[in-house]
Amino acid sequence: MLSKRQYSFVKNRNTFFAISILVCIAGLAVMLFAGMNFGVDFKAGTNIDLVVGKQMDKAKVDEIMNGLKSSGDLKSRFAEPTIGGTNSDRVSIRFDDVLTDDVINKIQNAFATAYSATVSKEVNTVDPQLAKELLMKAVYAVGIASVLICVYVSIRFEWRFAIAAIIAILHDAWIVIAIFSIFRLEVNLPFLAAVLTTIGYSINDKIVIFDRIRENLRFSKLKTDEDLVALVNDSIWQTMARNVNTVLVVLLAAGCLFIFGSESIKLFALAKLVGLTSGAYSSIFIACSLWYLLKRKSLSSKKKAAA
Repeated sequence: MLSKRQYSFVKNRNTFFAISILVCIAGLAVMLFAGMNFGVDFKAGTNIDLVVGKQMDKAKVDEIMNGLKSSGDLKSRFAEPTIGGTNSDRVSIRFDDVLTDDVINKIQNAFATAYSATVSKEVNTVDPQLAKELLMKAVYAVGIASVLICVYVSIRFEWRFAIAAIIAILHDAWIVIAIFSIFRLEVNLPFLAAVLTTIGYSINDKIVIFDRIRENLRFSKLKTDEDLVALVNDSIWQTMARNVNTVLVVLLAAGCLFIFGSESIKLFALAKLVGLTSGAYSSIFIACSLWYLLKRKSLSSKKKAAA
């Protein structure tokens, strides 16, 4: 049984429910009033990556772009240029409009002239129709993955586990979306990959604890609500070492990608960090408490029937 010294996750469930609800509502509010900061993958526009072979600084890059704008060669709005690469020799610029080849060449030539170097370019353009199609497919992908996971958990366990699991994994996916919405981080295809990976990791983490709860149910005689609370808390603590070790390993890998990876995968790594953390959090503090609430109702029903 649960030691009095051990923390009771179930009895303190309302605190964690409140934290999750606040973050989700904050993300939803920002999304409704300001929208998501969609990247070129989900919003029509052009993204240009220029490699000049020399170290660049932000002041000079801004000077080049402002010069193009003031001369009339560039009329499209653009986001803050991002400098990266192994020696700060790469700049990425996202434009709100689909640029013509003539404008793209003018931007490339302006950097070549300013740095007296040969500049190579990589251009990614998305038209409005394709952007809408990609966005809808992203929503479908998350929805289909969630439904299939719900079916899998229902078959392997029972419907109470399935409901708790699906709410928790949708919570994890939404937390990632909410954080990116609140901090106005760019949402692109790698972000979608991170959300789908989060769902996969999240359900795996929850199944470990659910499996232990199911095993403990076989040998327990639940007579009171306290017995059920103790069973859930015992199951969490029995799998705690495994869960902590697993999340630390994957967070270390995602952290290395974020710190040492290129600019193009930093946001993917950040989304992974948020999603993995949320997945571990919800497995312990959310999913098990949700199952407890559902199971408690059936326990109450049995008591009434016996009476």
